Amino acid sequence: MARISVNNLTFYYEGSFDNIFEEVSFSIDTDWKLGLVGRNGKGKTTFLNLLLGKYEYIGSISTNTVFDYFPYQVKEEDMERPAAEFADRWKAGAEQWRILCELDKLGLDAEVLYRPFGTLSFGERAKVMLAVLFSGENDFLLIDEPANHLDWEARETVKGYLAGKKGFILVSHDRDFLDACIDHVLVLNRRSIEVQAGNFSSWWENKSRKDAFARMENEKHRKEIAKLKAAAERSRQWAEKNEDAKIGYDPVKEHDRCKGTRAYIGAKTKKMQSRVAQMENRMEKEIREKEGLLLDMESPVDLKMKPLEHFKKKLLSVDKYGLQYDGSAKPLFEGLSFEVCQGERVFLNGANGCGKSSLMKAVLRRIEGGERGSGLSESGSLQTAPGLKVSYIDQDTSFLRGSIRDFCRKRDLDESLFCAILRQLDMERAQFMKNMEDYSEGQKKKVLIAASLLIPAHLYLWDEPLNFIDVFSRMQIEKLLTEYNPTLLVVEHDVRFREQVATKTVELGICDCQAGRNSGIMTGR
Repeated sequence: MARISVNNLTFYYEGSFDNIFEEVSFSIDTDWKLGLVGRNGKGKTTFLNLLLGKYEYIGSISTNTVFDYFPYQVKEEDMERPAAEFADRWKAGAEQWRILCELDKLGLDAEVLYRPFGTLSFGERAKVMLAVLFSGENDFLLIDEPANHLDWEARETVKGYLAGKKGFILVSHDRDFLDACIDHVLVLNRRSIEVQAGNFSSWWENKSRKDAFARMENEKHRKEIAKLKAAAERSRQWAEKNEDAKIGYDPVKEHDRCKGTRAYIGAKTKKMQSRVAQMENRMEKEIREKEGLLLDMESPVDLKMKPLEHFKKKLLSVDKYGLQYDGSAKPLFEGLSFEVCQGERVFLNGANGCGKSSLMKAVLRRIEGGERGSGLSESGSLQTAPGLKVSYIDQDTSFLRGSIRDFCRKRDLDESLFCAILRQLDMERAQFMKNMEDYSEGQKKKVLIAASLLIPAHLYLWDEPLNFIDVFSRMQIEKLLTEYNPTLLVVEHDVRFREQVATKTVELGICDCQAGRNSGIMTGR
């Protein structure tokens, strides 16, 4: 076991308005299973890159540990080659027998190591990379969001695999995934960094208690400040009134006053002014203490959306529907039947490649009256209610380019409202000055979510909206959807999110043995 000590770490990107880290100090052990948690843009991936020595920084990071990073970079020419031919470039000295042992633990056959890398599914690629990553010895591994784009089954496999390992930092926004894999958390709070034993849920429970205590203390401070302000104002008014009375008096009304009274009034006024100054000092101290209480508190702002009510109850009807690529011997799915009624939140679930995104796009084309998808054949019936307005989130963010102003102008969105939603999702104002291609993947997803929330719609089609989105924003969106009850058809693999939000789940890719075909089943709550 070794230690990684971080002392007075300060780092900022050239041209940035703020420091990513400022005089940060903490230490971790290299046999921990450490979860790295924080808002989008708080520096999780940046910290991993600092450990890898990619950036210059102020302060020190002390360790004799060797680091390795997931995901590995895949060159374009590597897509045509098997991973066995370039795995040693990913990890120097990687031995294939060790890689094959790790692949077996991940439930993959050895042949995936010798197939062209581009022919592997997202799940298979991630598992091959993890097998190479863990094939070495004594390295401390930096694992950056391994569950993104993985279906439920692949997530469960990777989750079980990592639970049996140690000596890594895991960046993930999936609460269920974190709870299963880690025994410590490193949290990038708003103004501080903390290290704590336990998983995400135990940390969140502790944080919720601390935040509740901070709110009570804050309320107590506010009341004390209000009392001090009122007392100081009364004393100040009394002092000013008596100061004005030092010179001149009405001998009829103040017949018992003499010239010697002036000194007495002056002394009393001075004493009262001193008392006012003491109260103001106490107020400043109370305010400083109050501000310190709330620095790291997570108080997500309630989001809003504009779901529309349609004159028909049933918005989407799918009956014995199927999709198949032209020239393919096997359909993506067939015989699929389900309905989406107003107020339902329907989740599409199934393995990667079973046709969830293709189904979403088919629904979108049908609503918008577009042509049938290129290279796709349909069977069965897919019907939508007339006059539907739809709000769509694509899982792909690569098209986001240029400024927020241009983005809003092209989509006819109110720029000020759009930026307000991004602020509610905890994006810093400094990000609004950047081009969107320079955003992190989580920030790009927030752009698409904000745009969708601004569009009044009868039906919301969301394709993996939470990839790269931080856990706190996920909780915000959970609350939003359960409060506003929009009609939603969504693909999302976050188990906790689905448990909180779904009213119905449609399973694609379930084998119907009697029919002998790839079909779907529907479950609800």
